Amino acid sequence: MSEKFDTPFQSNIVPTILELGSTLKFRCYKGISCFNACCKNADITLTPYDIIRLKQRLGKSSAELLKEHTVPFQMDQDGLPGVKLRTTDEGACLFMNEEGCSVYEDRPTACRYYPLGNMIRLDTGSKEAHVDYVLIKEDHCKGHEEERELTVHEYLVEQETAQYDEMNKEWQQLMLMKRSGGPSVGKPPEATLQMYFMCAFDMDRFRRFVLSDNFKATYDLEESTYEVLAKEDISLMQFGNRLMKQVFFGLRTIPEKNGIWEKRVDERQEVWDARRQAEIQRQQQAEDERYSGDD
Repeated sequence: MSEKFDTPFQSNIVPTILELGSTLKFRCYKGISCFNACCKNADITLTPYDIIRLKQRLGKSSAELLKEHTVPFQMDQDGLPGVKLRTTDEGACLFMNEEGCSVYEDRPTACRYYPLGNMIRLDTGSKEAHVDYVLIKEDHCKGHEEERELTVHEYLVEQETAQYDEMNKEWQQLMLMKRSGGPSVGKPPEATLQMYFMCAFDMDRFRRFVLSDNFKATYDLEESTYEVLAKEDISLMQFGNRLMKQVFFGLRTIPEKNGIWEKRVDERQEVWDARRQAEIQRQQQAEDERYSGDD
């Protein structure tokens, strides 16, 4: 791409693992000496729900929001596309002003959590994902020196993260499935990566895709479902998560019209097998290169 993007600030902080009942000392308020310092060094990865909240707050289309307020980045080695908040050349968040955050009521998930973060993992043999919370202490932040003490749970309630966590849950599970899939998934083709970006972040374009005649000719959905998807961004986001499980993993999460699924499996079985084999070979080559220097 020829367009130049602002590069968000990168942090090299080693986090401390916490549970919901763990305590922390933290308070942020206007008047603290470091007020807005974290927003001047912003490295904020956005979730699909973050995009919906911001575009509704600003009265913009998803395409406008993505162009004006985000930068693209690769989320994994397979080139899975993600987006971060766009910053100034100095790394400051574009939504920051002297009073603080200009979109505070609709601020992104990562901003609500700060100075906490979360890491989703799936233990071997478990069907339920586990959440580890992390405490991040950056040199510029004086909030950790405040005397107020509260639990992780109390802090998250205060920051109203519950709705964000619920809305992000399916997308996070999809990312976890993608990460855990290994050779069974393989590197997705470019068309799949583009489909993922549209489903996850470009809601308005995804809506046009879902309401198209070609889509309706493929999937067996009630007209009432299309009516909901035409109006509600949240329902469309959740539908997109289901569709991507079908695209990435071959799960039959959305009913297709008679014969469509079988035809697709027949046409793509050879492609899926080739992708799996290529991924196995890629990982084997990486392992060989990793240990070749030990000889």
